[in-house]
Amino acid sequence: MLAPPNGPREPMDDTRSGDDDAPCPCGSGTPFAACCGRWRAGAPAPSAEALMRSRYTAYVRADVAYLLATWHPSTRPATLSIEPGLRWLGLELRRHQTDGDRATVEFVARSKLAGRAMRLHETSRFVREGGRWYYVDGAIR
Repeated sequence: MLAPPNGPREPMDDTRSGDDDAPCPCGSGTPFAACCGRWRAGAPAPSAEALMRSRYTAYVRADVAYLLATWHPSTRPATLSIEPGLRWLGLELRRHQTDGDRATVEFVARSKLAGRAMRLHETSRFVREGGRWYYVDGAIR
């Protein structure tokens, strides 16, 4: 969903791979372990953008536990399921704004399910509490 400022990268092929040396699915070009893997391992994401990228990576890797842990308790669902066969193709960051302990991130995430291409264009809201960023909710565009 998020790509570097110069545009989207090629689709990631390791969609559900656990290979820490593979390029991170967020599109940074950095190995997973040195990128979103740090936040998955427990370090707090330094920004809402970093959390957004790591949550995209969690969707790619079907890491429901991480998605729920980084969802703000006030809006977190009791359960979350990942659509079987859904393949995430890329993340493009459109806009990131921070105002103190609140932030918004606008992104486009491309995916494919049963041969049908889809794109999710969302502006997500984040809040920082206790030094950690949390996803609150998002408005589909």
